[in-house]
Amino acid sequence: MNLYPYNPGHLLIAPVLHVADLSELTSTSLAELMTLSKKWVEILRKMMRPDGFNLGINIGESAGAGLPEHIHVHIVPRWVGDTSFMSVVSGTKVVSMSMESVYSLLSSAAAER
Repeated sequence: MNLYPYNPGHLLIAPVLHVADLSELTSTSLAELMTLSKKWVEILRKMMRPDGFNLGINIGESAGAGLPEHIHVHIVPRWVGDTSFMSVVSGTKVVSMSMESVYSLLSSAAAER
């Protein structure tokens, strides 16, 4: 889970191998990254019922990568009318669900799979 989430359920999917760019991943690692992303979108959809998702990869510090030496996929659940960009506009963060609640919800769903 992202320590500084845009929305409840904001997850990071990262390969074990520390690489900075997609071009450094093997085809197998890249496929696994996407397969895990798909799995977690399905779990989030079932458990949190978002209206949609943002999936993204920030490559390099100038692109917003907080860990530029370790590529990862962001999965951000989205709801119509959510306020995930309040921090950009007004420096305010709206948290509608505690990280502990989200962790409990998602870990139980993952254990079922």
